[in-house]
Amino acid sequence: MSQSYIFILMVIIPLIFSQSARGKDCVCELQNSDPAFPENKLNNVEFNAIQCARNITSEKMIEIDRLVLGLQHRIRQLLDNVSMLEKEDNGNLYAAVSLRIIELELAEIQDLLDKLNRTTNNYQQQSLQTAAEFHDMTETMAELEKFDSLQVIAKEHENKIIKRDLERCNEELNSTSPTPTLSPGPCGFGRMVNVSGPKTYSLTEYGTSYPYGAWGRDANPAPGNENKYWLVVLTSSNVYGNFIRQYNSLSTIILGIEPTDTYISSSNPTTNTIQGSNMVMYANALYYNCYDTYSVCQFNLTTQSVSTVDLPSDTGYDDKFPFRHLDTTYSYTDMDFATDESGVYVIYATTSNFGNVVISKIETSNPPVLGQTWSTSLHKATATNTFMVCGVLFATRYLDKKTEQIFYSYDTKTNIERYDLKLNITKRQTNIEFLNYDPRDHLLYVYSDAYIVTYELVFQ
Repeated sequence: MSQSYIFILMVIIPLIFSQSARGKDCVCELQNSDPAFPENKLNNVEFNAIQCARNITSEKMIEIDRLVLGLQHRIRQLLDNVSMLEKEDNGNLYAAVSLRIIELELAEIQDLLDKLNRTTNNYQQQSLQTAAEFHDMTETMAELEKFDSLQVIAKEHENKIIKRDLERCNEELNSTSPTPTLSPGPCGFGRMVNVSGPKTYSLTEYGTSYPYGAWGRDANPAPGNENKYWLVVLTSSNVYGNFIRQYNSLSTIILGIEPTDTYISSSNPTTNTIQGSNMVMYANALYYNCYDTYSVCQFNLTTQSVSTVDLPSDTGYDDKFPFRHLDTTYSYTDMDFATDESGVYVIYATTSNFGNVVISKIETSNPPVLGQTWSTSLHKATATNTFMVCGVLFATRYLDKKTEQIFYSYDTKTNIERYDLKLNITKRQTNIEFLNYDPRDHLLYVYSDAYIVTYELVFQ
């Protein structure tokens, strides 16, 4: 192209654009379908947080300590003066000056007591007010997080959890190993020395609506069902369930796709439906606490029929002997069920054993039959869960929001009990509502505040 043509284009194009721009302004309309961000709410939270920081200072926190120390000093001084006054007594009257000094000291002590009472009352009111404001701020921030469409806050929270877990892992690597546990029976695993994981950690397709439930694999599956997983959520009052959901693989249960539902009953709760979050599957049958009885239910998924066997008449049920810790009672966990290499067990407590744990083997015939029974000294209310490995019962307890601990074992072969185990389980959620051992893969299957989780038992 010649230079003259280039020059003409350079002149004409700006003129055309300029004329069109002068002829009609170009306006772009931006429509945002999302609701407007409530900036005023965020400003209010920030303002309230600043006010709380100003009101609660280190100087104010130690003010009561200063008053108490001053009061203690005055009382000691008063005792010394009274002792001195008693020594001055010559059998007649006490010295008027000494009495006046004691009178003044009593008045000062009374003033300190009045000030201490006023300060304590003010702090109590401030504590209640601060707690209410903190609750409001927490709810507001939860509401504002819904505007985080890019999930920045959620990812930041996940990163903090991962960072915390890495720090804990590093601490465990640098710490002294705990005392190994008993060798679990004659299975040849060696000693249980650690619980690693979680290996699997996923929210179910139900979301966080149902914090109580159970899941796992059939410990003795029929041919062709080796890879199936089952899930039961307690959809009524976090206590009752009436159907079992099955998936063909771990990936399908994590994704929540292609489930198959088998109903025990069309209504919930009713006779022979599920009560409590403890249950296991063995040989295509689900074992659980029958609704409102001290009986064990066996639901055969093939025939869709229920058979039962009664436990001793003084067995706790309907929340009499549930698992618990100081902050939480796991409702209707009077009966726990466990699978190991030899079959199915039911773990419960009786009044005749003073609320301590009793273990009974369940013979998995149809109907089921109670087999051998063992009584332990473990008070059921001190534990949060139990599981069996090769004839050895293990119990867990709550340490804090991040840690559960295997602290107890009972060997059904030797009747030896131990309370000195210290195998920690790292948690992602606060509570563990269900826990069971699968003898096929040596994993612990856990249902924790609506999340399905697995841990690996490490033997040496």
